Amino acid sequence: MSPVDPTLTTVDVPSADLVAEPAWIALKAAATALQGLQIKNGSIPKTAGDDGAKSTAHAEAAAHVATICSSIEQLAPHFPHDAGYLDAAIADFGRWVEGGFGEPDFLASILEFAPATHRVNGIRHLVVFPMYTQNGSTNRFVEAVLVEVLWPEFIAELEAGEYSNKMLVPLRFLDFTPGYDTNSAVLFPESVAMSSVPTFTWGALFQDREAARFRKVTRAAADITGLTLPADAEELLTDQNLAEEIFIMWDLIHDRTHMSGDLPFDPFMIKQRMPFFLYGLEEMRCDLTAFRESVKIERDNDASPEMRRHARLVQYAVIFDRIFRFSMTGSRVRNYDAVAGQMLFAWMHQHKVLHWTDNKLSIDWDDVPDVVVSLGDAIDDLYWRSIDRPKISHWLAAYELVASTLTPHPASVWAKGADALPVTGAPGELTDQLLDDEFPLSMFYEALQRKISPVIESTVGIRA
Repeated sequence: MSPVDPTLTTVDVPSADLVAEPAWIALKAAATALQGLQIKNGSIPKTAGDDGAKSTAHAEAAAHVATICSSIEQLAPHFPHDAGYLDAAIADFGRWVEGGFGEPDFLASILEFAPATHRVNGIRHLVVFPMYTQNGSTNRFVEAVLVEVLWPEFIAELEAGEYSNKMLVPLRFLDFTPGYDTNSAVLFPESVAMSSVPTFTWGALFQDREAARFRKVTRAAADITGLTLPADAEELLTDQNLAEEIFIMWDLIHDRTHMSGDLPFDPFMIKQRMPFFLYGLEEMRCDLTAFRESVKIERDNDASPEMRRHARLVQYAVIFDRIFRFSMTGSRVRNYDAVAGQMLFAWMHQHKVLHWTDNKLSIDWDDVPDVVVSLGDAIDDLYWRSIDRPKISHWLAAYELVASTLTPHPASVWAKGADALPVTGAPGELTDQLLDDEFPLSMFYEALQRKISPVIESTVGIRA
């Protein structure tokens, strides 16, 4: 796709007016109604009508699709940069109806949608696909989202320099259907229903939701634990726009790190039965790379004051989001994000920069950067050595790194070492030996969980 014409990126109406447009309200209602007819894979089974032949469900679905398509046509003038995609979406909906509402295939329209070519601050997109929403709904239902791109100047400067990430699309919600009234804060093309999987050119994150729930959970955690926050961290919790910018910077560096550095041959472990704590180490590696680079920027006297300030705030965000929200969110069933957050907390405590004294939490901020970077270094060293190790040996070394910081469950077989594990069998046999809660919450976290869980649960579907 050729570069977008800048004259096509004008925001022509205020966000509130766009959300209030009758065409959007009708589209949202029709998509929501369709969800009541669809099954998990996105198709709509036939139901016999009074005449025993005509499917009443299909007749109802066709009416909803007609409303969606006419609404897209009415809304399209607000999105001239997406004209090709919106035309393709209407065509895909038409083929779905003509094909009898089988499993939907929106390959043509996902190939036309290219938001990474439109990274202009404030530009909007209308997104309509049958798709699941990560950390939201596992059903490939028709979802509709109105979004706005966030692309501040300092992020454009970072991305144009050392931190190139051509695929990242930072977003803000304007409105959405029920699949996003959840914990989902991503819009990924691979979640769309399609007949084949092409090479994708973008991945979108809702930094407004990330920032809003970070602010709410961190404020509650600080109040519960008696943690006194530095003045600039306090500012981060009171300024939504500033928090959004910080999360964009964090995600910009985190996202590109998944394919950067001295990695195992398959760092993503896609479609493999890996021990769940390895996913936690990968996410922590990327977060701590963002932390390390932010320390580097903050200490760079040639960097602008604005850039250094943002870099400092990224460090707060990584620490607070990881040790408070991530550690406490979700079930204890193979929750790799929780393990990663617990590990960061324990590492800081064991290296004596985080203290729980007189029933109050305190952090020695001057000493924190080097201690947190040292955890990143330990994970990087694990990865660097991995290419010289057999897979199972790498798994055992990774477990040793985690278990040297977090205490495994007393019933753990893995904690007993290689002699107790089926190391001569298939790798899957090793994975099966892991407990669902291999690294249980510490007493600190058990106590915190009782008080902060209602706050975390209240952030489902949060809007800025």
